[in-house]
Amino acid sequence: MASGRNTSISIAKGIAIILMVAGHAECPGTLMSLIYIFHMPLFFITAGYFFSRRNVEQPWTYCCKRFKGLYVPFVKWSLFFLLIHNVMFQVGILNETYGNWEGGVTHPYTMTQMMQRAVHIFTAMAGYDEFLAGAFWFFRALLITSILFMVLFSLIDSHTRRLKGWHIAALISLAAIGFAALRISYGLKVVNVVQGGIRETWGMLFFGIGVVYRHFEHTRGFNPRHWGYWAAMAAAVAILAVGTMEHWAGMNLSPKIRDVATLPLTGMAGFFVTHQISRLIDSCEWWLKRVLVHCGEMTLYIYVFHIISFKVVSLVKIAYYGLDPRQIGCHMVIHDHHDDLFWILYTIAGVALPLLWMWGYRHLKSAIYSLSGSTQS
Repeated sequence: MASGRNTSISIAKGIAIILMVAGHAECPGTLMSLIYIFHMPLFFITAGYFFSRRNVEQPWTYCCKRFKGLYVPFVKWSLFFLLIHNVMFQVGILNETYGNWEGGVTHPYTMTQMMQRAVHIFTAMAGYDEFLAGAFWFFRALLITSILFMVLFSLIDSHTRRLKGWHIAALISLAAIGFAALRISYGLKVVNVVQGGIRETWGMLFFGIGVVYRHFEHTRGFNPRHWGYWAAMAAAVAILAVGTMEHWAGMNLSPKIRDVATLPLTGMAGFFVTHQISRLIDSCEWWLKRVLVHCGEMTLYIYVFHIISFKVVSLVKIAYYGLDPRQIGCHMVIHDHHDDLFWILYTIAGVALPLLWMWGYRHLKSAIYSLSGSTQS
């Protein structure tokens, strides 16, 4: 990975994770349509932004970092939510009455089911608790994307030394678009990848776009004083506006052939606008910058704990409307009165509580180490 601390990218990731939480909190329809057409592509683009030829020259180091940063936390937190699944039924957090928008509910696991899920967690990065860890597909998708991109980059680079890095990245992205078109047209699936590999295909596309974007950022500079910058910004905003009004799709599991043309546009446009806003925020030393940088650097924990954090707000909503207490089991949030402003409270809790819990955990851990050290001395 590139050395140094790029706070503008951290801010962009902070904005993206807040938007993701707002989307899961069932924010108003127009805002949700806007969020879903670019927020997940943004994470893959930011990952590709830091890819360089050094990763190809040190493949083992790169793969170890990817496994440590994605596979290990996936397994750890998937097993954690698997172990507490039945406990959540006993305390009432989960139940067999209320579930998702489609009417699906979850059930307590038998010992056999828990063991099978544990095997899937270790071997296929699947089997995670759908109601407590439903967003964990991202860990698998980014891990496969990162390593496969490195392998393809290395193969192409070893046979075509004249190509620049961003040329190779562009070729991989174009290949991903082509495969996506074939997959959607003929119903193809990557059978050895859970969920058929479509999200990993999109991930390859946007990972490569991140490499290309960084090249042009460094060579062209994206200077706000140049008319081309504002033309690009206007075009990006227009794409997002049209995509929102037309309800273009994001990285879902049931893509249509239209998505092959629209998703790359909205993904690139969303990242460009978000990153330029992030650069503006990064240029000023104020509280918003510090908050967003911290959120961007803590995206892992917000991603892991935001769904369980929603339950706190669900308790408040149940008390406010006098709802059936079992509605706390709704996934991801309570669906009744979904046109109210509780989505704002859900968003705040989904971001703030994971950060608060990690702050408390680290201080407790530090205090325990300090106490054990003083005891030994």
